[in-house]
Amino acid sequence: MAIAAPNLSDFYDVIVLGAGAGGMAAAIVAANEGLKTLVIEKTNYVGGTTALSGGMVWIPNNALMAANGHADSEEDARTYLDATAGRENQSGGGPELRNIFLAEAPRAIEYLDRNSHVHLTPLEFYPDYYPDEPGATLGGRVMEPLALDARELGDGFKLLRPPLPEFTLFGGMMVARPDIAHFRGMFRSARSAMRVARLILSYIIDRTRFHRGANLVLGNALAGRLLKSLLVLEVPILRNTITHRLLEENGRIVGVEITGPAGPATISASRGVILASGGFSHNRELRARLLPGEAGQHSAAAEGNSGDGINLALAAGGEVPEENASNAFWAPLSRFSRADGSAGVYPHTVTDRGKPGMLAVNHDGRRFTNESNSYHEFVQAMFRTHNQSPSIPCHLICDRRSLWQYGLGAVKPMTMRLAPYLRSGYLIAAPSLSELAEKIGVAPDQIAETVAGYSADARSGEDTAFGRGSNAYHKYVGDPANQPNPCMRPVETPPFYAVTLYPGDLGTAAGARTGGNGEVLNKEGAPIPGLYACGNDMNSVMGGNYPGPGITLGPALVFGYLAAMHLVRGD
Repeated sequence: MAIAAPNLSDFYDVIVLGAGAGGMAAAIVAANEGLKTLVIEKTNYVGGTTALSGGMVWIPNNALMAANGHADSEEDARTYLDATAGRENQSGGGPELRNIFLAEAPRAIEYLDRNSHVHLTPLEFYPDYYPDEPGATLGGRVMEPLALDARELGDGFKLLRPPLPEFTLFGGMMVARPDIAHFRGMFRSARSAMRVARLILSYIIDRTRFHRGANLVLGNALAGRLLKSLLVLEVPILRNTITHRLLEENGRIVGVEITGPAGPATISASRGVILASGGFSHNRELRARLLPGEAGQHSAAAEGNSGDGINLALAAGGEVPEENASNAFWAPLSRFSRADGSAGVYPHTVTDRGKPGMLAVNHDGRRFTNESNSYHEFVQAMFRTHNQSPSIPCHLICDRRSLWQYGLGAVKPMTMRLAPYLRSGYLIAAPSLSELAEKIGVAPDQIAETVAGYSADARSGEDTAFGRGSNAYHKYVGDPANQPNPCMRPVETPPFYAVTLYPGDLGTAAGARTGGNGEVLNKEGAPIPGLYACGNDMNSVMGGNYPGPGITLGPALVFGYLAAMHLVRGD
């Protein structure tokens, strides 16, 4: 598939800054509705953090839910968000923007399904993160992209940001969520063994032609589908380009000043500019201003997410609200160096923390939270308890049986050769819990007491300390084959292992204050003509809360759609 070459001397109707989910969705809608559109991307790749993510998209009351046996309504979703994202009138838009999201989300997804190659399907069982709150559902609201054969991208496949290496097998094979169980069971089930054999054979064939596996799933499939849509619409994408300044005439944003591979240039945008550069995860100044000091600089977001869009909005007269519950979407991260010397971080989202035989201890050797809670909630607990009982960093520990079965961070399940992880210091091992405690700097008697209490609760099936395994989400991230509690199992099979966890972010929640169509607002609350924001450049409609999987990508797609439609109408 041919890649449209940008012509910097052209006049465009719309310029989109950033090629993540929100930016690409906005560009697709604008181009499909007849506006001449240009996408400008800071890095060499298209896809942003979306391409690295699990690709979940939270869309309540979507049209496909009923067909999958799930009832939902806008009112039920509102009730749930009132309970989990706050009823208060946050300065970032709060309930008003959430209500717009709830009303428009089904229409936005239907539009993309009809007019692009972005096709999503609801997951039959994927609970909201607080499943016992009123209005919660156990499935259907969470949608995932259909897998994509990268051959459909043609030359565009080279533009797509690859997934994190730690989330692939054999140097580039992506694994879909349902296939993880087959890999775990391939030595116990003929059906699983055959499934795994077919996947590996397909991957081997792919590698004779491509730089990695061509079966795209999760966030890489979503980014790939968005990219395919842009390629079909012949929307030019200008990569490796920094946007220095917004051009303004008579109070209206009318273009951008850039530096790209061809040097500096100014490009006009007669209708407007959409900021979609991914937030400020890698901007030290904004992190110091907006995030807790204990958060450090650890982030799993794409490297280009360095606050460019937010700084452009501020320079144009916009502002960042100050009343969010949190200014980032948190996840515990472990740190390591790859074989090529590059620094890596592993986000501990759903692969290990909630599995049986895993527990997190702080500096005092005590558990401090429910390990099966959402990754955002886990890091919030690190922050809450740190002043009373040092919990930054903390350690995730397990025994040999759980390490083999579930993996531990960057150490994949069924890893035969642990020596590289042990030599680097990423994985800490010891033949006894007391020796492990000494290696991680925790009192041996306390860690023995903690593990003994955890193991006793695991045998009885009830976590008396934190209620682990007591709700549907806990059970989802656990192992249903493990009973009586799918989230707990005694830690008793030596040797014992640990990795060190730091607070990190998957993306930032604080962004430019916007109106209901994504218009960037000035300090007086009036729209700045011609300037829009979506994705993580727009202040979170959840106010920095994390009610469920996909609550970043869902609003990104929806407000990208709304911003583009507003430009199309020329309101």
